[in-house]
Amino acid sequence: MTDTGTDFLATTRTFYDAIAEEYAELATRVFAAQPLERALLGTYAELVGGAGEVADLGCGTGLVTAHLASLGLPVSGLDLSASMLAVARREHPGLRFTQGSMLDLDLPDGQLAGVVSWYSSIHTPVDRLPGLFAEFARVLAPGGHLLLAFQVGDAPLHLDQPFGHPVALDFERRRPERMAELLERAGFALWSRTVREPDETLGESAPQAFLIAVRRP
Repeated sequence: MTDTGTDFLATTRTFYDAIAEEYAELATRVFAAQPLERALLGTYAELVGGAGEVADLGCGTGLVTAHLASLGLPVSGLDLSASMLAVARREHPGLRFTQGSMLDLDLPDGQLAGVVSWYSSIHTPVDRLPGLFAEFARVLAPGGHLLLAFQVGDAPLHLDQPFGHPVALDFERRRPERMAELLERAGFALWSRTVREPDETLGESAPQAFLIAVRRP
C-alpha cells in the first residue's frame, strides 16, 4: 500500500465493514487451530501480569481481546470498523470496545501496561510505521510490553472481492528484522522474536512473525 495520507484508513474501514460477519466465523475457526499463537498470547499475559491495562489495537471482532481477558488481563479493544466492533460487542458483551485509529490514540502518555497489535499494522503504509510505533511507545508505561503479529515477506497480498463482497485491500508483509529495527528506534527493546512456517491446512502462503518488545525507560 503506497498511500501516505489517510485514505488507507477509509479503505481499510470499508473493507472490514463489508466482511465482518464472514471474517468472524473464519477467524474463530483459524484461531482454534493455532496452538503456537495461543501459547504466545499466554506468554504475553504472564509478562504483563497485573501491571495494568492492556489495549488490543485493531481488535477486529474481539477474538484475541476476549482470549486475553480469559487469561486474566484487564483488556479493551479498539478498531476502525463499526461492523467488526458490532460483532465484538455482540460476542463479548462483558468487554469494552471503542472505535478509532491506533495512529491517534485518545489516551494519556504512559497509561497502558500492554499493547497488542495482532495483524493490525499490516494495512499501515511502511512510511507510517515509525509514527505508529511511536504512538504505541507513547501510551505504554516504561517496562510495558508490546506484542506485534504480522506475515513475513516483501510483497503484499492483495485480496479482491473476499466472500463475494465488492471490496479489495492489500495485506502488507514485513521482514522481522526490519520491524525490530523500527521498534528499537521508537523506544523499544526486543524481548523475543518468533517465526513459524506457513500452515497449508489454514491456507497460509507466508511465514508468520510475532515480536514481543519492552518499552524502554
